[in-house]
Amino acid sequence: MAQNAPAPAAKESAATRLSAGKIDKDQLIFNIESVAKLLESSSAARQIDGSKVPEAMARREKAREIHRAAKASLDAGNLERANSQLTEARAEFFEAVRLAAPEEITGKKLETDYKARLDSVNALLAAYRRVANEKGSASKTIGDTVSAIDRSVAEGARLAAANKYKEARAELDRAYLVAKAGISTLRSGDTLVRTLNFANKEEEYHYEIDRNDTHQMLIKVLVEEKRAANPALDQQVQGFLGKARELRQAAEAAAARRDHAQAVKLLEESTVELVRAIRNAGIYIPG
Repeated sequence: MAQNAPAPAAKESAATRLSAGKIDKDQLIFNIESVAKLLESSSAARQIDGSKVPEAMARREKAREIHRAAKASLDAGNLERANSQLTEARAEFFEAVRLAAPEEITGKKLETDYKARLDSVNALLAAYRRVANEKGSASKTIGDTVSAIDRSVAEGARLAAANKYKEARAELDRAYLVAKAGISTLRSGDTLVRTLNFANKEEEYHYEIDRNDTHQMLIKVLVEEKRAANPALDQQVQGFLGKARELRQAAEAAAARRDHAQAVKLLEESTVELVRAIRNAGIYIPG
């Protein structure tokens, strides 16, 4: 019996090739042309021209150079390099636009960002108090954490009142991370009963990864300046961070072996080292 001939394969679309990790030449040519218009004739380009800000003009010129290099790479048949350079050109141009933004626009955005972060901090602080109440916790640790957050919020408000929204946002970032760390400690602390129900150890592993990441961010926002001004402290902190890094790497290796129970244990130990590093710098955080 004769078999039906296989249907001809559907023509592969640009989207399909891109999703498969391939770079579509026609799409890349279109993107290069679009970026050229962005650089030369868009409203953002006119904003840069009108600003006369040297740093913005220099960034735009660098974007043009990278764009020309992308076209050269395309002509040479190196599509991957051309695509990468095009991404870089866009990034340079958008940085130029940011530098060229009128001061009142930049200031308004900083104010908006500050208010949005304040809402987030207030929500986290309410959640922290709620979790503490649910666990029946009323310890000095809870009070110290709330006081630390309140101090940062108050300092942020003082800076905002002086129109120093960038500095005010930095204070709120500290408060946000302390609140987030406090919540995770209440739910995951060694001396507290766990209130989270994980479907499996892998899910718990991802939760502990996030908790570890939060404490690493706390190192950056709370300790970096102190380390830079105090070599002895920096050496001590490096010791804690080195141990934390080793434990984190061991946890990731255990997770790669699907031993998530061991990975969770190692991550918890890593986070303890990060807490020690922060407290060693004279900064109280829950943990």
